[in-house]
Amino acid sequence: MKLLPAYIYSLFFFASGILFLTSCTKPACDADDKIIYQKADSVLNLMTLEEKVGQMLNIGLPALLQGPFYSYRDTLLFDSTKVHKLLVENMAGSVQNLGNFPLKPEQWRYYIAKLQKVVKNQTRLGIPILYGIDAAHGANYTAGSVMFPHQINIAASFNTAIAENVAEITSYELKASAIPWNYAPVLDVARHPMWGRIYESFGEDTYVVSEMGAAMLKGAQGNNPGAYDKTISCAKHFLGYGASYNGKDRSPVILSENYIRQVLLPPFKKAVDDGLLCIMISSGAMNGIPCHIDYNLITKLLKEELGFKGFVISDWSDIDNLYTVHKVATNEREAIKMSVLAGLDMCMEPYDESFAVNLLDLVNKGEVPISRVDDAVRRILYVKFKSGIFEDAIFDNYTYDQFASAKSDSLNKAFAIESITLLKNENDLLPLSKDAKVLVTGVAGNSINYLNGGWSRTWSGQDTAYNDQGKLTIYTAIQKLIGKNRVVFSQGTGYTEGDYIKEAVALAKKADVIVACVGEKPATEKPSDIDELDLPDIQQQLVKALAETGKPLVLVMVQGRPRIIREIEPLASGIIMAYLPGNEGGAAIADVLFGNANPSGKLPYTYPRYMGSLWTYDHLLSDERDIYFGLNGFTPQYEFGYGLSYTSFDYLNLKLSSDSISMGDSLKMEITVSNTGKSAGMESVLLFLTDEVASVSPPVKQLKRFTKVQLEPGESTKINFELTIDDFQFVNQQNKWIAEPGYFTIAVGNQKARFYLSN
Repeated sequence: MKLLPAYIYSLFFFASGILFLTSCTKPACDADDKIIYQKADSVLNLMTLEEKVGQMLNIGLPALLQGPFYSYRDTLLFDSTKVHKLLVENMAGSVQNLGNFPLKPEQWRYYIAKLQKVVKNQTRLGIPILYGIDAAHGANYTAGSVMFPHQINIAASFNTAIAENVAEITSYELKASAIPWNYAPVLDVARHPMWGRIYESFGEDTYVVSEMGAAMLKGAQGNNPGAYDKTISCAKHFLGYGASYNGKDRSPVILSENYIRQVLLPPFKKAVDDGLLCIMISSGAMNGIPCHIDYNLITKLLKEELGFKGFVISDWSDIDNLYTVHKVATNEREAIKMSVLAGLDMCMEPYDESFAVNLLDLVNKGEVPISRVDDAVRRILYVKFKSGIFEDAIFDNYTYDQFASAKSDSLNKAFAIESITLLKNENDLLPLSKDAKVLVTGVAGNSINYLNGGWSRTWSGQDTAYNDQGKLTIYTAIQKLIGKNRVVFSQGTGYTEGDYIKEAVALAKKADVIVACVGEKPATEKPSDIDELDLPDIQQQLVKALAETGKPLVLVMVQGRPRIIREIEPLASGIIMAYLPGNEGGAAIADVLFGNANPSGKLPYTYPRYMGSLWTYDHLLSDERDIYFGLNGFTPQYEFGYGLSYTSFDYLNLKLSSDSISMGDSLKMEITVSNTGKSAGMESVLLFLTDEVASVSPPVKQLKRFTKVQLEPGESTKINFELTIDDFQFVNQQNKWIAEPGYFTIAVGNQKARFYLSN
């Protein structure tokens, strides 16, 4: 579908070569980028100020539809007046998200094609719109698509191949829907366990977030984000969004530059180095300055220091929040001026054209220089060319016959299994016998929505009308696995209220084993805020009542956050953390419960025991001081990286290439891991480094490498790691990365080794 008028087309589609390559070396990619910039500049030089400003406007799909923005719709009908006003008169350059409900791929292509046709035929230059969407765990707003486990599950797998494969399939299914731009991955380092969006992140560790984010970016964009099966990634939220001091969404943060550079920035830096093309700004304020107006953050740090070449977009209506909530501007016009001057390139203004109207006036009156607008539009055009939409805006030259394929569903289940984390298995209760009579109870026991969480067909993920047919809940998956006559279900409770406990207890007395499925109601953003991290009291009451029957009890937790279970943990013989495992989560959990699969997940965050002790694993030693001035104050329910298996693994013979290295050397190490149990299993091998003394108080340990191995009973393997000078560095008092001479300790499993780093 060619979108540009012929007289423009010839200016930048050169006969000398093809714009998009399936793969390229760095010099070739650099040369390709030069051509793309030439094409972007060719278009930019033809544009009027009004056309430029329009490219900076990102509008919501409901603003183009008949009826009020938030009206419920069972069909989508464009309002020709709204479409003309926003896409033709104001020339909005991009559109995002959905109407109210998920569309089939062919419906997405139909609606997006209609919008592209308007832009092609009714605007002077015919620059195609860039369509974006929140595909948080698969193409979740496309009906029938594969809905994967959320990012927190992927982190728990400690397997970067899963992150890459999820992103690959997601991109394929987005392109099948004519959507080339995804607001993912989340690269926030989630440092507060109450934060409602922790499940959308890769957890609390900087290195895990960096590595998983890089793998997801590779799977989504590859070397050619304009290919028929690749998409543009928009990483979010820059910066500090997941470091809320009170655990609430969009809360302000007070952070030192040292902390920002050492903990929060590395995932974004790695993504930028790897070719990230879009970044979404945090909705919060950092050190009193809303991120959307922070020139030092957006322009000096991101664009200049990190060398980010793509464009920067606001989050949903966040320009308005500058004057309605943050109170740093008196009106919308002033807020727009502040954000654009800070370096914002595109405004996600879902409702109307006000951003474009105000920005046009600001430029005409000399309050925003045209050079700032040109820089923003050049970046946007650069990404549009990289996306492939100038060549084919709806990707209708391809058949997407692998959409929601059986292979993808099978992988989805495997990914969920690999993330499930076994936290307790007293007296080897698990796996359960398939001959047992089982009671499944609890709010998450018979719900697809709880398994999928937020961003699942709808924003909140709570609407059952759009659940995919044929997907199994935990209850129905167990029925299928061991037979309907061997399992019964009782609701037990609702999320925070609804007492059906007596019925559940009565059924428990007739069962051999109880599977109590507790968890969190699907939600995201502000609706996911909570005031108490404890598992809701009514759900704990259910577990306590069930335990009084004396029947063996397995606790299955379907939740994004680590809800405190201190009082009920002793009552369960088995505890499984399922996180939010997606559409195949029910089948995956059943397979783990009954031994068809061996769990291998490990916690990607610290699981707290008390509300007053919400620490991360990489805390300072001084944090561990207890009331007796000893070092016994760190007592979480479960530590970061904890996870059991149905088999056992031994770590032996940690060997270093040297016990003393210089600054320019790398350090190699080898360790043997053996499966000493009776069943095959996978083990995530985590390498931690401790800097014993430094000029800035060092963390007690930091994760530096991880890998995953699969071993048969009795099988052993040697694993090799290598650390370089970058791994020994930290941010010093001058906020510079340095390495200092001194002793370091490496820990892998129960093995430790010490070495000296010299000048």
